[in-house]
Amino acid sequence: MSFADEIRKIPPVTRFLCGASLAVTLPALAQLVPPYSLIFVKELVTQRLEIWRPFTSFFLGSSGLGYLFEIVMLYRNSLELETAHFARRSADYAWQLFLASLGILGLNIPLRSFTHTRALLLALTYVSSRLAPPGAQTSLFGLLTFPLAYLPFVLIALDFVMGGPRAAAQAVSGAVVGHLWWWGVWESGALREAARAPAWVRRIVGDGPGPLGGTGVHVVPPRAREEVRATTGHRWGSGRRLGEN
Repeated sequence: MSFADEIRKIPPVTRFLCGASLAVTLPALAQLVPPYSLIFVKELVTQRLEIWRPFTSFFLGSSGLGYLFEIVMLYRNSLELETAHFARRSADYAWQLFLASLGILGLNIPLRSFTHTRALLLALTYVSSRLAPPGAQTSLFGLLTFPLAYLPFVLIALDFVMGGPRAAAQAVSGAVVGHLWWWGVWESGALREAARAPAWVRRIVGDGPGPLGGTGVHVVPPRAREEVRATTGHRWGSGRRLGEN
């Protein structure tokens, strides 16, 4: 099987997100494109009509190992959502991502944020963690194990430690949008109708793949789950540690 065939096996929205991240970040890292031309500057968008900046600001990643961590998190969180919770509804996933991105952009304009990559990652992480099985756990580089529901807040704390209050505020904006996304679509259903993709989005994206069993993304089963598995034979997934490839 060729490399192209393997790429085509990735669900369409996840494939687009990861492809866009690589297409925007790698030329900037290789100094083929100046990073300043990719960041979000409101005046350049509204006055000079550099309309690509809102898009590229969501996919311009960090440098070095930081970007490797981001692209792995983006892939795994998006794959989990698209194959488990948006199975055969990739168009709805794409539409909801678009609305979430607008919300992130709106919250970050007062902050004068130049990039929105971390905020988007936090939104996806928040939704994915909320939809995980009850009792699911994860670990931070194998050093600290904690409930998966706390993962977004751990990432916000890390952004505060490494980037200061401004970076943490951008991460918080993603968590806020992620909470509204989860609450409006799954918890209360208040936004469920607005979250349905228009016909033109369905024509572009299509339905996407069906559910994939046993992805195990993010999930480390607690001891009680192991006991249930021993008696019922149900597979809860092998899980992974945060930061692993």
